[in-house]
Amino acid sequence: MTHPKPDAVRVGVVGCGSVSGVYLPRLQQLQIQGVRAELVAACDVDPSRREVVRERYGVARFTTDYRELLADPAVDLVLVLTSMREHGEITRAALTAGKHVLVEKPMAMTLEEGRAIVDLAKTSPGYLLCAPHVTLSPTYRAIWRRVHGGDIGRVLTARGFYGWAGPSWGQWFYRPGGGAMFDLGVYNVTTLTGLLGPAKRVVAMSGIAIPERIVDGEPMRVQTDDNAHLLLDFGDAVYAVVTTGFTIQRYRVPGIELYGSDGTIQMIGEDWAPTGYELWQNRAGCWQVYDVGGGWPWSDGLRHLIECVQAGTPPINTPEHAFHALEIMVKTMESGRTGQALPIESTFTPPRFDPEGEPATAAHLIHDPSRT
Repeated sequence: MTHPKPDAVRVGVVGCGSVSGVYLPRLQQLQIQGVRAELVAACDVDPSRREVVRERYGVARFTTDYRELLADPAVDLVLVLTSMREHGEITRAALTAGKHVLVEKPMAMTLEEGRAIVDLAKTSPGYLLCAPHVTLSPTYRAIWRRVHGGDIGRVLTARGFYGWAGPSWGQWFYRPGGGAMFDLGVYNVTTLTGLLGPAKRVVAMSGIAIPERIVDGEPMRVQTDDNAHLLLDFGDAVYAVVTTGFTIQRYRVPGIELYGSDGTIQMIGEDWAPTGYELWQNRAGCWQVYDVGGGWPWSDGLRHLIECVQAGTPPINTPEHAFHALEIMVKTMESGRTGQALPIESTFTPPRFDPEGEPATAAHLIHDPSRT
C-alpha cells in the first residue's frame, strides 16, 4: 500500500521517560540539520510529564491515553518508547490507525503478538521500523562488506557480548515482560543474524542469577531471567554464541567477533555504539585497525524512518528480521527452562550493501534475495 508523502513528517511520541530523552533531542538535532520533521504530540501515563515535554520540547498537545494520539490526523509517525510490555499493543494499534511506527525493542513480548504485527505491517499504509537499529551504523556496514566480500574467508563461528550490572530504576526490567535478553541480548542477536543470516536453532542456559535487588530504592524479587548464554546454529556447522545479562560489572572484550577460514574481524565497542573494527587476515599476518568514527547514535532509526517516509521507500530493517530476533529470544528462555535445543522457524532476508557501503535500493533489499 502507498502512503501520502508529507512535506514535514509530524511525529507523536508515546512514552516520555528515559528513552525519549535520547530520541527527542535526536529529532531536534535532525531539524537543525535540515530534516523536515516536527514533534506535534506526546503521550505518557504519568500526567506530571506534560510540563516536561512542554518546556523541553515545546509540545502543547499532551495526553495520558495513547488512543487519543493515534486518532489525531495531525500525527504521521508514532514513536513507541514505553516499557517493553506495552510495545506490541501500541504498535498494533498505531499500524491499524495507518501511522508510520518506530517501536523500541523488542517489538512484542510473545510470538503470537509478533506474528500479528508482522502480518499487519504487510497491509498497513504505514511503515514499521523496529529497534535496535544496529544495521544502520557505518561500522556494521563496513564489517558486512568485509564479510560478504570474502576478506576473512568463510565465517565459521562468531560471538556477541553485551551486559552490565543492571538498572537500579524501573522494576519492570525484572518482571515478566522485562529481562536481560529483551533489553540487552537483542542487540547481539540482531547484529549476528544480520551478518550471518537466519539462525536455524538455539540452545541456551538462561535463568535468574540475582534473585533479590534494590530497585527504585525498594527491595524486590526478580521474576524474569537476568543471565543468559545462548548458542545459535546457522547450519553447515556455523555457530555463534551470545553472552548477556544484568550480571556483568565491567569487561574489556569486543562486542562482536567473527572468525573465518582466512581471518578474523572484531568490532571495536558495542554494536549499539561502535567506532570501528580490527581485521586479521592470514595473508597479511598482522592486525589492521580501522577507525570508522564514533558518535553514531543508536537512535538513528528515527532519521532513517523519516527519510523513508519522505521518499516513499520501505526501511531497510524489516519487521521479519525483528520477529526472527524475537523468536530467538523467546526460545532462549524456553531452552533455559527445558534444557532442549529448539528450532527457529522464522526467516528473513538481511539487508545488503553495495561496495561503497550505501544500502541497495529497498526493492533489492527486500525482494531480490538472488543478489550475490
